[in-house]
Amino acid sequence: MSLFTPYHKSHLSLSNRMVMAPMTRSRTTQPGNIPNEMMATYYGQRASTGLIISEATQISDDSQGYSFTPGVYTDEQVAGWQKVTSAVHQAGGHIFNQLWHVGRVSHPIFQRGEAPIAPSAIKPIDTQVWIVDEAQPDGQMVDCPTPREMEQADIDRVVADFAQAAKNSIDAGFDGVEIHAGNGYLIDQFLRTNSNHRTDEYGGSPLKRIQFLLDIVRAVSAKIGSDKVGVRLAPFVTFKDMGCPEIVETILLAAESLGQQGIAYVHLSEADWDDAPQIPESFRIKLRQVFNGTIIVAGRYDVERASAVIEKGYADLVAFGRSFIANPDLPYRLSNQLPLADFDKGPLFGGGAEGYIDYPEYQVNA
Repeated sequence: MSLFTPYHKSHLSLSNRMVMAPMTRSRTTQPGNIPNEMMATYYGQRASTGLIISEATQISDDSQGYSFTPGVYTDEQVAGWQKVTSAVHQAGGHIFNQLWHVGRVSHPIFQRGEAPIAPSAIKPIDTQVWIVDEAQPDGQMVDCPTPREMEQADIDRVVADFAQAAKNSIDAGFDGVEIHAGNGYLIDQFLRTNSNHRTDEYGGSPLKRIQFLLDIVRAVSAKIGSDKVGVRLAPFVTFKDMGCPEIVETILLAAESLGQQGIAYVHLSEADWDDAPQIPESFRIKLRQVFNGTIIVAGRYDVERASAVIEKGYADLVAFGRSFIANPDLPYRLSNQLPLADFDKGPLFGGGAEGYIDYPEYQVNA
């Protein structure tokens, strides 16, 4: 099946099989990490893709790890996101909100001076976060400290925060939410043996290490319906000190449980750097066997690779990231084999309109 044909399953009814991957751009209004009109323009410009997954969004005031990233836990933030979802829907698009808690990938500046929380008090190695303050108005990368191990009360609160953030997202006009359980952030920290040394019901065996994720998915599904819930997983991503010999087994176990809960999709975040490990075909086959919902893949795909993974039945939708930055009309360009613009101006993180909303659509005489 073509990347450019419609896709219909469960809650998803999309005009094509392209997805705009979540990309942090740090353009919120301050103070308050509030989504704004500029963000509405940015997402609205890219609404011709089948589905947009928003940049990672804080579920609470202590879930942040980088400056200027948006939240969805205050009335002002919800109102700001309403501008974004309205712009996307007016352009005929669909958008899910990616919800995250960064866990130990944070800094006391975001935690009222306290240590970040994590499944275990293990300092992440060679892991930094981007912080803007009066001393560094252009931002700087800062090492993450040793976190505090979460108590049961912390776990209960975070689960409740995810559920409330999901409800807030629906109130803000999102079509659903994606729970960020990959890339070394809090839920992923529970999934992996190197960051989870707990001896209670949330640590030890793979079945126990997936419990935190399953608790969150159940709570979110109870609030908004499981057909509006996606989960991002990253079994082959090992940056942020996240190598774990049991992670593939653990992810497949999680995917099977998520399928039983009837969620909308699993979003597979694949490593996208030059020497990244290749995902074995055996894993793709096994994932399809254990999870009967929609599968999204993301990781340096072009049209040829995207079409191949869809035609083989290993994925239903394919997400594109960096190419959307400079090409707001990416589906049109790819479907018509037109040249792509390069990202060549303005900052990726922070800043204003330059390099954010000033990339034009394709001009025939350009």
